Amino acid sequence: MAEANRHLCLLGDATSPHIQRWAVEMRARGYRVSLVTARPAPIEGVEQKVLAPVRRSTDWLLRVGQARRFVQALAPDIVHAHYITSYGYLAARCGRHPLVMTAWGSDLLVTPQKNTLMRWLTGWSLRRADLITGDSQSLIDAAKAYGPACPVQEIHWGVDLARFAPAPWAAKTGLQIVSLRSWEPNYNIDTIVEAVATLVARHPEAGVQLHLLGGGSMEAALRALVTARGMERHVVFHGRLDDAGMARVLAQCKLSASVPTSDATSVSVLESMACGLAVVASDLDANRAWLDASLLVPPRDAAALARCLETLAADDARMQRHGQENVKRIARDGDRAVQMDTMDRLYRERMGTP
Repeated sequence: MAEANRHLCLLGDATSPHIQRWAVEMRARGYRVSLVTARPAPIEGVEQKVLAPVRRSTDWLLRVGQARRFVQALAPDIVHAHYITSYGYLAARCGRHPLVMTAWGSDLLVTPQKNTLMRWLTGWSLRRADLITGDSQSLIDAAKAYGPACPVQEIHWGVDLARFAPAPWAAKTGLQIVSLRSWEPNYNIDTIVEAVATLVARHPEAGVQLHLLGGGSMEAALRALVTARGMERHVVFHGRLDDAGMARVLAQCKLSASVPTSDATSVSVLESMACGLAVVASDLDANRAWLDASLLVPPRDAAALARCLETLAADDARMQRHGQENVKRIARDGDRAVQMDTMDRLYRERMGTP
């Protein structure tokens, strides 16, 4: 197999920045990259085969034939499905090998718990993979519980360290806090708003500003909550920003808050760490692996989050020290280039190429 002709077929959501970055990284490593997706979006240099729309979870069962035809026509050297309970299932039904599957979080930690059928389908899919990856020990353990015969490897999405880097601490004004998570129920953005409202009420002189990046189904409810709490001057709804826009906002901030109910390793947490922010997060296994235990709080406890924010607000030097330690940790363990080089090696091992 000539190196220039290595063909990687991804199955995943083309609108996801994670899929877009993965495709770009693998093209940079010499792969021809194609993508089978139910949600297309432009990705330079990537041929896309678009499935019929998926409006409910049972629709994935009906997309098997179309997905199989697409993969057969593409005839890739290796297939990599992202998200076990949707694209992973389709890839398993396609029967093309080598087959890599990546778990994202809820696909192993939440969805299989809904009913016996989902648990069975999840296990059936995983046992057809030649390699499984996940970005936290909790995902690795969850995948192994289904008894796959293949290796299960921890691979992080990683951070673009050329894009996400610390800004001078002295140039940061007031106490600016950022949330990078989606405005969906699992991510508890309302808890962050409530906690920041408490902080503002107790310390009106602190110059507190909350930056909400992302988007989602809870936007109207969050805007109503901000109005009800009289927080309009203290909350900025940025919506979805590209990496450059995110980096600009992160450069202004000292603190990042991420308090979902369920999570694997969060790229937004890693990006905040790379930018030298102190990060307050949910007390979950994935976060314990990266963050100081003193900055972990229960997911839906606005009072606990407010206390943690208040403690940091009172000690700027401590906040800065946490940020500096975060930068060192990401440089050691979170560099995207290193993670993608590892993934390239794993692909080659599966394909039997040097």
